Amino acid sequence: MNEKRYLAKIIAKDPNGIQVISACCSEAKVKVEEIKFLKKNKIFLLLIERLNKEKDSKEKIKSICKFDFVDDVKSKNIDQNNKDNILELIAINLFKVEEKFEITLLFKNNAFITLLTEVLEVTLEDQNKLND
Repeated sequence: MNEKRYLAKIIAKDPNGIQVISACCSEAKVKVEEIKFLKKNKIFLLLIERLNKEKDSKEKIKSICKFDFVDDVKSKNIDQNNKDNILELIAINLFKVEEKFEITLLFKNNAFITLLTEVLEVTLEDQNKLND
């Protein structure tokens, strides 16, 4: 019998949803070259390699974490010229500052990216499973 495999897609539009995506993405690896901000489209993308935490397994999955309606992006302690540098995501935090939200992507070694937005919409979509 063939076991069907469904790839996850999580859409977050509130702080609780962001926490779920943060939990799924903790310990995820991302190459600097696979971080994109499409300023005209107000979309911020991360192509990550994460562990399948939903099934509590060591299975690795390629996923795209997409942040919509992003007005501005700031980073600190990330060498953007070193495209092969691999960052490890620790958590995604959310803060409300006046009428805007600050979404902070925290990485190991005190690196982080801050996204500014007025609307919360984050999607985590699995692309495929990786075989080691």
